[in-house]
Amino acid sequence: MIEMIDVCKSYRTIGGRQIILKDVNALFATGRRVGILGANGAGKSTLIRLLAGVEPLNSGRISRQGRISFPLGFSGTFHPKLSGRENVLFLARIYGADVRRVLDFVGDFSELGDYLNMPVETYSSGMRARLAFAACLAIDFDVFLIDELIAVGDARFQARCRAAFEDKLLSADVIMVTHSLSTIRAYCDCAAVLGNGQLAMFETLDGAIKAHLTAMRQLPQEASAVA
Repeated sequence: MIEMIDVCKSYRTIGGRQIILKDVNALFATGRRVGILGANGAGKSTLIRLLAGVEPLNSGRISRQGRISFPLGFSGTFHPKLSGRENVLFLARIYGADVRRVLDFVGDFSELGDYLNMPVETYSSGMRARLAFAACLAIDFDVFLIDELIAVGDARFQARCRAAFEDKLLSADVIMVTHSLSTIRAYCDCAAVLGNGQLAMFETLDGAIKAHLTAMRQLPQEASAVA
């Protein structure tokens, strides 16, 4: 379970202060799989980082119960100068996981071979995605935080990723940001819409999707074209 209490988050920009969250109260209850919808620039990725605790709030607090994953899809997860193996060791120790079991799983699942001993800065984007996905699956989280579900590799590897992720979700919750409504429908049972500094929680997918599409139609043409 994750609870947001009077949360405020904003950034200074050239055009003024951009408000992401303003006095937001929200509960991500245990047993729910929540999709996050919103236009480009609404702050969906920021929300995921805040829930993970890797980005500070301006005010308010976030209460977390259970083991919360690092944000899958967040480029700051790995230190570029460390090898893939060293990064995985660090994550395993942070989360109190069995180091040998995690390393063995990542080595097998990622299929990176000798590259696991190379600095992450030498990896292609696809190799980084494989490492991140494998590391996330290797640790038993109660809540997975996903910033766009990563589809990497060939069709065989993508099918393997989907199967492994779906197996994890048999005993874990998910909070997922994605632009794909089909992905939301496949993995989530409810959703929230982020916009104008507010996070509106909906009990049903259909209600959230309807509200999201309505909001998108009200955006200026150039903004809705890229959302």
